[in-house]
Amino acid sequence: MSSIHPKDSANQNIQISSLSSSPRNCIMAQSMSFLLALSLLALFPPCFCDKTPGGYLYAQFYDHSCPRAKQIVKSVVAKAVAREARMAASLLRLHFHDCFVKGCDASILLDSSQNIISEKRSVPNQNSARGFEVIDEIKSALEKECPSTVSCADILALAARDSTVLTGGPSWEVPLGRRDSIGASLSGSNNNIPAPNNTFQTILTKFKLKKLNIIDLVALSGSHTIGNARCTTFRQRLYNQSGNGLADSTLDQSYAAQLRTRCPRSGGDQNLFFLDFVSPTKFDNSYFKNLLASKGLLNSDEVLVTKSEVSKKLVRQYAENNELFFEQFAKSMVKMGNLSPLTGSTGEIRKRCRKVNS
Repeated sequence: MSSIHPKDSANQNIQISSLSSSPRNCIMAQSMSFLLALSLLALFPPCFCDKTPGGYLYAQFYDHSCPRAKQIVKSVVAKAVAREARMAASLLRLHFHDCFVKGCDASILLDSSQNIISEKRSVPNQNSARGFEVIDEIKSALEKECPSTVSCADILALAARDSTVLTGGPSWEVPLGRRDSIGASLSGSNNNIPAPNNTFQTILTKFKLKKLNIIDLVALSGSHTIGNARCTTFRQRLYNQSGNGLADSTLDQSYAAQLRTRCPRSGGDQNLFFLDFVSPTKFDNSYFKNLLASKGLLNSDEVLVTKSEVSKKLVRQYAENNELFFEQFAKSMVKMGNLSPLTGSTGEIRKRCRKVNS
């Protein structure tokens, strides 16, 4: 990158000063100052950045190195969601489950190898995390366009945003510049990701450990406005919530009876249910309305209104104001996306998202 030498700058100031002795020269001086300012902007464009411990993430990161990166990601995601509406929630969830372990570094995408035990084997991800083939397709297209340039971690962040928009949710500028990890953490995946049967306090603690607060917790839980959950993730609410053989008293009983028809006491573990039965493929605030009607599917959903007055107030606000929910969801997604990214010379840009470079 070229720079302005202090001596050159001083000479420019002298020239401008000598020109300013008449109105005409004053106009010429102002024009030269304006042109100088424009040239400085060209050399050092304004950066709408998010500072992270390792460096800066900013939306324009690939503008020169891979100008079509965002367009390519969006195109592949759009085709995938058109093929299967559920894929939008799956891609959004991959970003969550990546960021909550070792930061947003695409560790969730790594397959097991001689030196790596994949996070795909963890309790939250096994038989659950999906969308890996879509990420592979995006990466393949990007490698053809601009080899070894766009990270898998950034692909996850962009795909999460695009999935939200495609289902009717808010958009946001995605800060970019993450790099990919060269390792994974099975224990981190098992311990750090909030679980459907966690208590409210446990979930909040897991968020706070990632420097996310109760506002982020409630807003990001709103992602359950799309997608599905397996019978095994909420069965205890239907049959034995507190170890006394009784159903969860905070769950609407007619809704519970409906769920039991396809989620029996045993068997049917993989049977799928909409997280938001009102508008299961539309990103909106009906999830929060369901919670207020005692019709949240997961225990981790319903505790937002039964275990904390602060979170219940937020749920009510988002239920009443879709625009407010969208605004906060976008803010919280950017905040989550900034969790401990690898930047600069740390990590690598994987050529294939499933394996580290050899």
